[in-house]
Amino acid sequence: QVQLVESGGGLVQPGGSLSLSCAASGSISSIYAMSWYRQAPGKQRELVATITSGGYTHYTDSLKDRCTISRDSAKNTVYLQMNSLKPEDTAVYYCNLQMREGLYINPYWGQGTQVTVSS
Repeated sequence: QVQLVESGGGLVQPGGSLSLSCAASGSISSIYAMSWYRQAPGKQRELVATITSGGYTHYTDSLKDRCTISRDSAKNTVYLQMNSLKPEDTAVYYCNLQMREGLYINPYWGQGTQVTVSS
């Protein structure tokens, strides 16, 4: 069993900043990558940012200048720092872990944390 627990969501004003964290626990073997996704009401879930076990990072174009993904490998924790937030960033943010298990890379999801950008 793998558990992902996100924290740090909440209400922030436009132009503000927010930091999310996601701690993985349980039967953690070999992490391939950890990512943040988001899903706004009525929209599909979309990738926000990814960081691989080797430290490679990837960001979706709409957020790459406003967010930073980082990790603490010793704690199996990934962070997402978001700046200059806009109302359109309002969504449930989900943590995703991709773990090598035998020949496969399997995804695990957190329960999500709500981020609301509003004045």
